[in-house]
Amino acid sequence: MRASKQSQQFARALFRLSLADGQVSAERVSAVLAHLAHQPPRQPLTVLRNYQRLITTQLAKNSALVEHGGAIDDGLLRSLEAAFTRKYQRPVAASARPNPALIAGLRIRIGDDLYESSIASQLAALSVPV
Repeated sequence: MRASKQSQQFARALFRLSLADGQVSAERVSAVLAHLAHQPPRQPLTVLRNYQRLITTQLAKNSALVEHGGAIDDGLLRSLEAAFTRKYQRPVAASARPNPALIAGLRIRIGDDLYESSIASQLAALSVPV
């Protein structure tokens, strides 16, 4: 059990080395992985899994997945990026993905946060018995 805690701490230290100005840096991640290839830690698989989880979580915090039921223009995506960048006080990049199940409206996921305003969610709320 002690080695697992040490592996998590080591992965967190590697994660901190991978950040530049609070953002994940591809160059730093490459340098960390190159170092691990030359000098593998005691439990390399555990360390790499924890490191990957931390990097994936950080990347998800900086991207907004905008699912839309109808048509969406590029201007709306840019305004959403600007609004969420102000709200979270970090750069947020938006990408669009059509989702016909929403019928109309938007579903936006940023990290663990979900913002939804769609016809499908409103219909689902109406059909739930109280």
